[in-house]
This record gives sequence, structure tokens and C-alpha cells, in this order.
Amino acid sequence: MAQHTEVVVVGGGYAGVMAANRLTQRGDVAVTLINPRPDFVERIRLHQLVGGSCDAVVDYGKVLSERVRLVVGTVTRIDAPERSVTLADGGTVGYHYLIYAVGSNAGPGVPGAAEFAYPIAGLEEAERVRPVVEAASAVTVVGAGPTGIETAAELAEAGRAVTLVCGNVLGPYLHPRARRSVAKRLAGLGVTVLEGAKVTAVTRDAVRLGDARELPSEVTIWTAGFGVPDLARRSGLSTDALGRLRTDETLTSVDDARIVAAGDAAVPSDLPFRMSCQAAVQLGPQAAETVLSRLKGEQPAPVDVGFVAQCISLGRRSGVFQVASKDDHAKRYYLGGRPGAKLKEFICRSTVWQLAYEARKPGVRTWWTKDAKRRQLLQAERSAALV
Repeated sequence: MAQHTEVVVVGGGYAGVMAANRLTQRGDVAVTLINPRPDFVERIRLHQLVGGSCDAVVDYGKVLSERVRLVVGTVTRIDAPERSVTLADGGTVGYHYLIYAVGSNAGPGVPGAAEFAYPIAGLEEAERVRPVVEAASAVTVVGAGPTGIETAAELAEAGRAVTLVCGNVLGPYLHPRARRSVAKRLAGLGVTVLEGAKVTAVTRDAVRLGDARELPSEVTIWTAGFGVPDLARRSGLSTDALGRLRTDETLTSVDDARIVAAGDAAVPSDLPFRMSCQAAVQLGPQAAETVLSRLKGEQPAPVDVGFVAQCISLGRRSGVFQVASKDDHAKRYYLGGRPGAKLKEFICRSTVWQLAYEARKPGVRTWWTKDAKRRQLLQAERSAALV
């Protein structure tokens, strides 16, 4: 019997599941997905979990191919020379190729944030804050990106007094036209929006701002920025300052041709994509294609990711679909109100459908939005380096 090629995927989020499913199109590849939880987490719905309108989990049986072996555990170290990973329980899993798809986590905080603020970047964090929020009448949300805006709107719609501390502007990615629409909806929900207010510290019952103001805060939810797990760094692999695994344009680690990265924790050519589900569902299958190309003795294709939009829910009855250029810049066009909410819900559902479709028919859908400007930018940088 021919020997199988063992591929281990570390991380079962959007990128990891897409990668694992795509790999199953070859019958001689044995795929193992290692994930800390037995269920798939709909990370783009975690704000709904906090607000009580959704549990944000899906059974892996619905989105993961039956040909993928699921190992519930936490990888504590990657031993690249030995081609194995060590689990928290002391066990090891060997591989011929590894796809690094560990995702992202809450961003670094300010003094007191770790002790007194509640991040919601992961399932357990969101589950921990949910009963706290249910018992509170007032909440402060720090960070005015999509997660902060969605959380503030969700909780305000449920009847809580919410203060949203922006740091800079509300929805910095958004075009001013869409930003005004979001601001109007938040005002209608009674959310107090503080733009240009930087949080410098968090205490048990307050947040301190850079202008020396101190805002009383019954519950503080932290959504400002993202970080990544430090697994790659702890394993001696090359990372950027944030801890993302450094790769070339084929998503292959700059240290080891047997390690390929996808999703939030990858930084190809030191030019990362926006941390997002939208990028992850494109990077996952492309990472798998890199492995499959190497198995066929072919040169892997360079990564090609393009963006379409950024969609933000504003409670259950309103939303904003911000149209974007392929190189991820907001355009002046957007869809708001109830149509925006319906489109956001459709996208959330279709993302799970996309994972399930890849599980049933791996490799059938091979297209993704292409961004030609990235290649031009890289070529320009390389040309400048030769001067």
C-alpha cells in the first residue's frame, strides 16, 4: 500500500478548515486538524454571543470533511527539524507538511486591561463576559473597529447604556459616508460615542482617558486591535514584530519549506493582509494548494487575495455593507439600514455554507478575488532594494 503524506493543520478557524478540506481532494493525503475546541467557532458572530442572540458555534461535522481527522488539543511547540508538534497533554503528532493557521487573539491592552477588561476575541472570552453583561445596566466598549461597533450596537439594542470609546475616529476603515450612517444608527440606539478619546488605563470600575478624564464603567469590553498566538515564535520560527509567521508569496515559511501558513497568523513578504474572515477563506485553500503543488513536484502559485467589502451589523435590524476595492480600500458606496443587516446575515450564513461546500467538493471552487496592485507593489519594493 502506498504511504500517505501526513499533513497537519494547526488551528480550526476559517483558514484552517478551508485548508484541511481542500487537502482532501487527493486520496493519498492524510489530513489531521488540531484545534483546542471540539466545535467550529463563528468568530464573526461572537458579538452576538455576548448580546445573547447566538451561540456562535457550529458542529465540525457540518463544515469539516469526514476524511479529516480532528484532534482536540492545544499545540504547545512545533519541532520543525523533527517534523512533529507537541500537544499540551504531552502527546506528539508527526507530519510531512504543516499548515499554520492559529488565527488571532485580543490585542495588547493598557495598564489594568488584563485584570479588569473583558476581551471577546475568542469563544471562551465571549462566554465569560456574557453573564457579566446580562447582570449589568451600563457597558463601556473600547475600540471602534467592526467588533467594537457591532458589540456596542448589539448591547444597546438589548437595552443597555453603552459608551463606545473610539481612540481615533468611529470605524476608521469606513468611507465618511458609511461612517455617518453608522454614527446615526448608534445615536438612535442611545450609544455615547467618544471619538479621539484614548484609553490609558482600566480600573475595576472606570476607564482613564489620555486627557485625564475618568469614566465610570460597570463593565469594560476590550476590542481594540488584534494580536496572534506566540506559537511560531516559541518554536523558533521567523515572525514579524506582532508574532505572525513570516512567509514568502506562496505562503511557505521563510525557514522551512514543509511549513505553510494561512489566515491571521501569516505575514507573506512582510506585507500582511487585513486580519479578517474575508482573507482567511481565501488564504486557507491557497495554503493547501501550495502543499498540493509541492506534492506534484510543481512550483506553487503566489498568493492572490482580494477584498470585496467590510460588513458591520448594527444590532439585529440594521447594518452597513461598505464596498471596498480589491486592494482593501473603502469606496464611497455602501448599503445601510435593514438591507445592510440582511446582507450581513446572508454573508455570515454563506461563509459556513462555503466551508461545508469545500468539505463536500474540495477544489471545485478555485476562484478568488484577485488584487493586481499587490504584485505591482512587491515588484516596486524589490526594484528599489536593488538600487
